[in-house]
This record gives sequence, C-alpha cells and structure tokens, in this order.
Amino acid sequence: MIFDRKNIDNDGLITFYKKLLLPRLVEEKMLILLRQGRIGKWFSGIGQEAIAVGSTLAMDADEYILPMHRNLGVFTARNIPISRLMAQWQGKLSGFTRGRDRSFHFGTQEHKIVGMISHLGPQMALADGIALADKLSARKKVTLVYTGEGATSEGDFHEAINIAAVWDLPVIFLIENNGYGLSTPVNEQYRCESLVDRAIGYGIEGRRVDGNNVLEVYHTVNELAKSMREKPRPVLLECMTFRMRGHEEASGTKYVPPELFEKWQKKDPLENFEKYLLEEQVLRLDWVPYLRSEFAKLIDVEIEKVFSEPDIVPHVQTEVNSMYRMLNPPNRPSYEVLSNKRYIDAISDALKQSMRKYSKLVIMGQDIAEYGGAFKITQGFVEEFGKERVRNTPICESGIVGTAVGLSLNGYKAIVEMQFADFVTCGFNQIVNNVAKTYYRWGQPVDVVIRMPTGGGTGAGPFHSQSNEAWFTKTPGLKVVYPAFPDDAKGLLMAAIEDPNPVMFFEHKALYRSVSGNVPDEEYYVEIGKANIVSQGTKASIITYGMGVHWALEYAEKHPEHAIEVLDLRSLQPWDKEAVAKTVKKTSKVLILHEDTLTSGFGGEIAAYIGEHCFQYLDAPIMRCASLDTAIPMNKALEDQFMAKARLEECMEKLLKF
Repeated sequence: MIFDRKNIDNDGLITFYKKLLLPRLVEEKMLILLRQGRIGKWFSGIGQEAIAVGSTLAMDADEYILPMHRNLGVFTARNIPISRLMAQWQGKLSGFTRGRDRSFHFGTQEHKIVGMISHLGPQMALADGIALADKLSARKKVTLVYTGEGATSEGDFHEAINIAAVWDLPVIFLIENNGYGLSTPVNEQYRCESLVDRAIGYGIEGRRVDGNNVLEVYHTVNELAKSMREKPRPVLLECMTFRMRGHEEASGTKYVPPELFEKWQKKDPLENFEKYLLEEQVLRLDWVPYLRSEFAKLIDVEIEKVFSEPDIVPHVQTEVNSMYRMLNPPNRPSYEVLSNKRYIDAISDALKQSMRKYSKLVIMGQDIAEYGGAFKITQGFVEEFGKERVRNTPICESGIVGTAVGLSLNGYKAIVEMQFADFVTCGFNQIVNNVAKTYYRWGQPVDVVIRMPTGGGTGAGPFHSQSNEAWFTKTPGLKVVYPAFPDDAKGLLMAAIEDPNPVMFFEHKALYRSVSGNVPDEEYYVEIGKANIVSQGTKASIITYGMGVHWALEYAEKHPEHAIEVLDLRSLQPWDKEAVAKTVKKTSKVLILHEDTLTSGFGGEIAAYIGEHCFQYLDAPIMRCASLDTAIPMNKALEDQFMAKARLEECMEKLLKF
C-alpha cells in the first residue's frame, strides 16, 4: 500500500493515526462486551475504518454526512463522546434517540450527521435535499452520503443520483464496496465491471479508490469537495474495501472463502498506516502501546459510565407526546374580505400566499413548473417564484419525498405534489419510515406537506382514482387532512404548511372545479384536528369527510323530514373525538360515510371509538356506508355502482327504522 502525504505535516499524520485507532479499539471492546453478553448486537466496521475516517476529515465540520452501520469512524472523527454513542447503542435515556432506536439510526444537528434507517438507500435522497438547501441559500457546502454495494441495486440509489445529476447538487455519493451484501457476493449483485462505471449513465463524474488507504480516501474527497463547493455537481465515489467480520456478529463469515481474509488482512488500513508512519519516523514505536493504553482507558471509563446509568422508566404520555412537535399558532385576525372561489383556486391561493410568506418554502412535483401541474394548480407560479422554488422533478416519488426530508433537515419547508394520490405507493417507504418517524426517533421535525389529488368520479380507473387515506391514518407521526369545501381547503393547507410536522393533504379531484364557496382573500388558517357541523339535525348523524360530505348534504336536503346532522371531520389524524361524541349524544343514531372501501377504511376506527366510548347514547347499531371492496373501475356505470353514494339511501333507511 502506497501512502502519499502530500501537504500533510507530521502532526496531521499523527492525528490521522489517532482517528483510525480510536474506532478500531472501540470495535474491539464491543466484541468483548458481546461475548460477555453485556450487549446484544453489533455491526462491525473492522477493516473499513479508512473510508469513514479519511472522508470525514476531508469534510468541513459544518457539512452534513449521512453514514451507515459500519461507519463508526464518522462519529468518532466528529468527536462525539463514546459515552453518548454507547448510550445510544444500549438504549439509554442519554442516547440520541432516548431508547427509541438503536445502532446508528439517529441524527445530530450539533455534529451535522444524519444516520440511516434499516431500509437501504433512502438516506441518499435526504442528501439531495440537504445539498439543495445549501445551493438555494448560496452556501458553498458539500454533502457526503454513504451506501454499500448491495444498496446500489435499490431504486433509491438510482433516483437520488439522477435527481442530483439533473439539479447539479453538490453530493458525494460514496459506495463502500466491501464484497458482500450480508452473504451475497458482488458477482451475484451486479454485472458491471465497476460500480463507479454507473456514473457514466447519469452524466456525472466517477472515481474509484483504495478504500483501505486513509490518505488516498482523504485526498480524493478533499479534492472533490473543494471543487464541488465552487462548481456544484454530484460525484460517484467507489471505495474498495472488505468486511472482515459478519454483516452483524450473529451472522458469522462461513460463506467467505479463507483466501479472501488472507488477502485483505494484508491490506488492513490501521496496520498499514501504522507501519508507514513508523518507517517515515513520524511515529515512534513506543508511542503505539502508549496510545492504545490511553484510548483503552478512555473507552472503559466512557462505557462503564453508561452501564451505570439507570434503565428507562416508560411513561405512556411521554411517548405519545413525542410523536409530534407541538405547535402554538398565534392569534388569528378576523377574516372580513371574502371572495367566491372554486376549490381548486382556494388551494392555489393557499400555496401562493404561503410561498410569499416563507422564503424558504419549495414546491416539488412532476410538471408543476411552466405546465402548472396536471390540474393547473401551480399555473403562473414560476413567473412569480422562479424555477428554483417551483421545481419540476424527474418521475421518482421516493427520491423526491426523500429530498423534501433533506430540505427540512437543512432549514427549509417543502411541499411535494403527487400527480395522483395513487402514485404515492412509489414513495411509501420514505413516508412511513423516514417522514413519519424522524421526529419521534431523534427530535428532528420534518416540515413537509405531501399533496394528494385523490378520489373517483372522473372515470379514471384503478390507478388514478383510489381513496388511500387509510394507508396513512394508522401511521403515527403523520397528520392527515381532507377538506370538503374551498374555505377549508385553503385554511387547512395554510395550517399544514405552517405546521412543523409532516402532513398528508388529500384534495378530491372531482371537487376541484365543481364546488365553489366564499373564501377569505388574506391568509387563512383552519385548525388541524377540528371537525365542523355543516348541517344541524336531531334524528340521526352522518359522520363523513371529503366527497362524502357533499353526498351527505345532498341526502339531508332531499330528506328534510329526517332532520339529519352532518359532521365534516376535515382532519383524520388527529381527528375530533369530542365532536363525534357530541353528535352521537345529540341524535343517538349514527352512519359513517366515506368513499374509501369498507374493509379497513377509516370509518371502522370511528365506529370502534363510538362503540367503546359512546355505546350508552346509541339507539341503533352504528352503520357504515362505504365503497365496494373492489378496485375502483373506469366504466361510469361500474364506478357509480362502486361508490358509497350508491348505497347511502339504503343504509340511511335501515338506520332510521330502528
């Protein structure tokens, strides 16, 4: 192994050595603790330290790094105390996630590190968003994100690199090619000669280096970062290394041919660098045991300190309150100037006024710029706000949701438009695992709104008409709203954008141009989680939301003799239990109506709550009226039959007979 110090002085080389040595000794200690049964799991990076240490030292201290399991050297090189890391690994209260997650599944704004989740690849799009925020703010910064050779087969890898290439984002995508994805060798993972060759397909620069040579890694990343700060662009960097331990210790290494261990043992990054420093007389032989001893003492003290910490005492309310960041909205002025607006125009108004209010608000989606979006909601936005803030995206929902998270991590607000709510499936992992859980895991708000044009009635068939709100109402950490009227559409959307928590904003496509109403011209906010009685009644209640509100009102107007009360939930997570209980007590007969399918639709949750908490007020069984348990068809007659509206009269007749 050939080392080239270039302009690094002796003190600098000693620093490199210490930064390599510390994570190795921590790893060795962890393996001892594992054998002693004092810890339960460990992902070892022994033999790969040069990548983490060399690349981290090449980055500025205020530049973000997004590491993976075997990158302990990133955390130690950023001077995170061993005790804090140990508390994280042991699930102690003093850990970064307060016992809510393990390993390196955490972030720290103090040290500008954002850890991975277990699903390989999603962290790469977060790096795009972080870099985009730096670029929009004219900060000359670079973001470094790690991935393994196995994760390069994931769609998230390709989406993130393509976004960065199209938008010239200053991201170093670093592949740690360690030969195995758990037990699967590289010849069973990809067919290209080198993974870095994939850079050609994205039109970006690619480099390949010896990942066990700490100076080669450092100089390469340092050179790239300096250049990218002045000329923003992404680079793909493949670092060749080897995993000397199992994927995690329990999996072992029996699948690895012994000759590979022999080959790579000779390339040990720490031993080779130590030998080089001794030969160059930068390091004295007697310093080696001394440094090892001093580090070992430090590690022992730091680790034992954590073992002596008390275990977490669970408190239900603490955990529940930790899913969402609290918001204390200011007192709102009265709204005196109203204009008649369509549902679609109210949404457009909310977006436009929010863009004016928040200079660091970015809207992203397919065809939303000059074209104005599939439904023309953002038409004219580019002219006022520019293409930097109204961004056409490649067709890659997962990558764009991840980019929105990264923007939020780096001080921006983000809105993502799903062209159709159905397409959210392609970004599902990012939403339910990154967007929803980040605040609970390490206290970082995700200030993202995902707009969901939803619903049927337009003959668009199974892939453009689904009502999929129930996919998200059961995911803690997400807020879900679904307005039925133009004023609520504007007020709830502006509230969602103001809210630091992630919000899924459902807007019914069939309401866009068919419903109008008086809407405040100025900024307008409707509190998320508050229902609204839209028709007073005494004999029975219809509890509903979205298009169901209009079906219910139509029924109530057609049958004034039944004195039907209609409660519009408006928000599904959180939802207004108090208002539901109040209408149940008032009428004693309840029908829950929604456009979604019956089985596992959100109405089942409302029915369960009423049955558990309001049973004594009921004079009849709780009824549900929903769409058929089929996919939504395209043909109009079939679609009409599918819709809950087709059974509303029958259901209400049955309810009122009790």
